[in-house]
Formats: sequence, C-alpha cells, structure tokens
Amino acid sequence: MNHFFKVAMATAASTLRGWQGMVVTEPAALQPEKPLKLYEFESCPYCRLVRETLTELALDADIYPCPKGGERFRPEVLELGGKAQFPFLVDENTGVKLYESADIIEYLYATYAKRAVPLRVKAALPQAVSSLVNSALGLGAGTKVRASTKPEQMLTLYSFEASPFCRPVREVLCELEIPYHLVNLGKEQFADMGVNGVHAAVGEYNPVKGGKREQFMAKTNKMMVPYLEDPNTGKAMFESKAIVEYLLETYGG
Repeated sequence: MNHFFKVAMATAASTLRGWQGMVVTEPAALQPEKPLKLYEFESCPYCRLVRETLTELALDADIYPCPKGGERFRPEVLELGGKAQFPFLVDENTGVKLYESADIIEYLYATYAKRAVPLRVKAALPQAVSSLVNSALGLGAGTKVRASTKPEQMLTLYSFEASPFCRPVREVLCELEIPYHLVNLGKEQFADMGVNGVHAAVGEYNPVKGGKREQFMAKTNKMMVPYLEDPNTGKAMFESKAIVEYLLETYGG
C-alpha cells in the first residue's frame, strides 16, 4: 500500500477518534520506575484504547507486538496470564497483570494519575465502536505476522498514538514482531499543535519546561515524530516513510 495513502487513512482514523491519544491530559501523572509491559497488536481496537491512555498520561511502555500468527510473544502471554487475549498489561512495579482494555485503563488512571477515569474515556460503547471503525480504516495493516529477523536489543520509538505519521511505523513493527520501548510524546501545550515539525507557536517554538518534549529536543534538536533509535545498528532517524523502509530492509524476511 502506498505510504502516503496510509498516512491519509491514518489521519481519517484519528479524526474519527476525535484525536484522542494526542494531548497529555494528565501532566502530573506519576512515572513508573520499571517500564510497563504491554502485549498487543496495532490494529486491535481495544489495544488502541489502552495506547491512547498511555499517551494522555505520558506513560512510556515496552511494547511486545502479538500479531495474528505471531509466535514470539503470544506464548508468553498465554504463560503469564492463561489466555492469548489482547491487550495484556504487566506492571512489574505492582505485580499487576491485566486483560480487558477497560480494566487496564481504570488501573492506569488509579495508579499513575491518582484519579477516576474521565467520563469521555468511560463511554465504553461509543469508544469501542469508533475504535473498531478506526481499525477498519487501517485496511488490515498491523494485524498479521510477516517473516522477520528478531533484533538482539530492543528498539526505541518516540511517538504519540494519534499521529498519522507514527501509525505506519507501529504497524510494521507489529507485523515484524519487533519489540520496542515506546516513549510517548503527546502534545503538552497549544504551541505544540501542528504537523510534521510545524507548530502553532507565535515566534520561536519553546517546549514546556521540564516536559518530555523539552528533553527530546535537547536530544535531537528537532520536535518531530516518529523518531526511531536502533541500538543494534546505531541508526537513529526521523521520517515515517524512511523508518518503514529501514525496518523492512533490516529486519524483514
């Protein structure tokens, strides 16, 4: 599928979801000492609801892709939880293991935001239905496994859930069953609004002091996602299309 068509479909999908998973709504949320572990697959509508919450709470996580037909991490979920159902969250900070998107979301808010789930997130039926349609707009990408070589070290992806440029990268990572550390860089202020490195700021763009975007800019001198780091090859790169091509060339079967 043409990459720019995929970005257009991802834009439509995020618009349908009201751009949930774009803004950090709980900037004071606590950060876990050990990374959260999320077993999921990209096109799953219930997994998407959890990933949106991770962005809105600015929580990072180690992602273990479990596409249909995958054999790397699906057996692990079966061993840890007793059934191959997704999403599946493991929090080594508390010893909690959870299935069911609604239960996971409630747990994340209670544990790290210290509050109840907002009403807009608790609207279970509209959430599930719109997320199902969102998945349909992906036309099956991020659903089924494809042959790949497993990297020795975990990659790192800087992203936020609603970004239409990040979605194609996550889809390929999922299909290739490549585990990665997800660093969520949701928008923290009005000046962050915009696309592809162009912001709504009047004059010079300045990220929120002490925020994750400020840390990212200090690292890369640019505020744009997706950004991929691969410690196996020393590669670090922006640009969605280039990242997808790199992943397929480096790890595709």
